[in-house]
Amino acid sequence: FLNKPMERPLSNNCMNLIQPDHNTLLAKLEQAKRVVIITHTNPDGDAMGSALGWWHVLKTHVPSVHVVVPNVYPEFLAWMSGADQVVVYDRQERNAKRLIQEADVVFCLDFNHPGRVDKAEAALRETKAFTALIDHHLQPDPNFHWSFSDVQASSTCELVVRLIQALGWESALSPEAASCLYTGMMTDTGSFRFSSCSAHTHRMVAALLDAGANHVQIHEAVFDTNSEQRMKLLGHCLAHKMEVLPDYRTAFISVTLAEQAQFGISKGDTEGFVNQGLAVKGIKFAAFFMEKDGEIKISFRSKGGFDVNSFARKHFDGGGHFHAAGARSTQSLDLTLLKFIELLPAHRHELEMA
Repeated sequence: FLNKPMERPLSNNCMNLIQPDHNTLLAKLEQAKRVVIITHTNPDGDAMGSALGWWHVLKTHVPSVHVVVPNVYPEFLAWMSGADQVVVYDRQERNAKRLIQEADVVFCLDFNHPGRVDKAEAALRETKAFTALIDHHLQPDPNFHWSFSDVQASSTCELVVRLIQALGWESALSPEAASCLYTGMMTDTGSFRFSSCSAHTHRMVAALLDAGANHVQIHEAVFDTNSEQRMKLLGHCLAHKMEVLPDYRTAFISVTLAEQAQFGISKGDTEGFVNQGLAVKGIKFAAFFMEKDGEIKISFRSKGGFDVNSFARKHFDGGGHFHAAGARSTQSLDLTLLKFIELLPAHRHELEMA
């Protein structure tokens, strides 16, 4: 993409931090009339929070700014200011393509490779715009014109706050922007309990609270608006679908298409289900498997020293972070679960030491 051959992505051992020249970005934004912010398919709290938070800030400096997402976002994020103005690519393809084609700058938030934007990938690869990456995932693609990547950061939202501060744009950090950015930091850190959450993260949170983010209202909007169907599905999964393998310090849950129809679940209803396994005493590795769109969507989470990013990349065409990764399988659910279980003995020592 960017009109040149793809280069080999950075390895896990390459730079954990790509610290860009902010003056280069400032110069581009001073000239820009049209900016697009795009995030990954199946946007989560960090994706939507970083995109909308940055959108609010950029609107004070650039005449035209739009957020494009590859597909629809979960309902529990719809309350965020500006969410109703987001352009959904698979529903408004012509308009989304036009915005990307006409943009002077395209910001790519919360993904490390153009393949993460699904149907929007071709438009992103073909754009003549200046492309800027803001992300915290491992192995960022090296072909963006400008990159701000830190795999140690708790979230892309944290990086956006750091960028706002580096540019001296704190005055543009409105309560609406701060609330969006707080949402992404809260959700990507498991309400500030994951190991990626540092003292620096909390300093960023303090800045957002000072700017007007209401942490009580945000938490309620995200976590206390569950549908009856979601709660019943969760109960069903915990009672009947969670399998615990103490010899491998592993727990996993699977959900079939029939179960999704039975409980009438909507997009985002299974968000966080993968974390339930880690709440079991002694468990260090949790997985969630769900039938969707002709394949199996997989989420991995871990504690301690077990690297789910490497596990996902090696075995299930996935990746992400050390303790959190996504993956997929084109086999049936039964065969995918069988493969997963058969892989565990080879990782037994790692899991025992985690």
